[in-house]
Amino acid sequence: MFKMKFIKEEDFKENVYNTLQKYNESLKGVDLNKFNKNIIDPIKLCFDKGFYNKRFEEIIKIEINRQHDKTNTNAIGYFHQFMFKYINNCEVPKNGWDVIFNNGKKKIYVEMKNKHNTMNSSSAQKTYIGMQNQILKTPKDYCYLVEVIAKKSQNEIWHALVNKKQVKHEHIRRVSIDRFYQEVTGVKNAFFQICQQLPITIEEIVSENSFQSSSSDTVIKEIKKISPNILAAFYKLSFDTYIGFNAL
Repeated sequence: MFKMKFIKEEDFKENVYNTLQKYNESLKGVDLNKFNKNIIDPIKLCFDKGFYNKRFEEIIKIEINRQHDKTNTNAIGYFHQFMFKYINNCEVPKNGWDVIFNNGKKKIYVEMKNKHNTMNSSSAQKTYIGMQNQILKTPKDYCYLVEVIAKKSQNEIWHALVNKKQVKHEHIRRVSIDRFYQEVTGVKNAFFQICQQLPITIEEIVSENSFQSSSSDTVIKEIKKISPNILAAFYKLSFDTYIGFNAL
């Protein structure tokens, strides 16, 4: 039985279904073009093969699984963000901020992160400066860095390092997702309710739909057409115009 009052059941199911669809799409077979989209590093392949004592075919399969997992991780990020499309006073813009909350009394601009450790110092500084600029334009508003997996449940001032200096502002805050849900819905344990409902809804949707369970990857077959020597083939793909590699 669906018990949440701050989101409609059909809206919740739609977001879960869309996320499962993204998972399903990630299972589609990977061809060489997709596999090498960001250019595979042949030097890393050498180290991986030697250190882990595996064949190149095994290393390729590990990389394919890593790419699948990255796609799924991105899908989870969108799941958390898009949930707020269905919650009162919240907007998910096409560009810019991940979520904007505005109930007429308080306006919050939100940058969302899956985990508290996903930002390096450079991206954290860039995010904070963006929030500073927003507060300069609209000083009565707030900017939140909302983390799904934070170090703890929190809603506190974000103490950041910008140009090697510690900075802080009352309206720029670091907030765990449970506290953000509490603020925007008025329901203290809203995020807990979502987590309780999620496996039930996933099971319902999976039982009602046919999702792809396997894929046919063609990477190894295609790479061997370039050269039966897999490493030489990847050298050709990555270093084709480099001096000496035309001899391969």
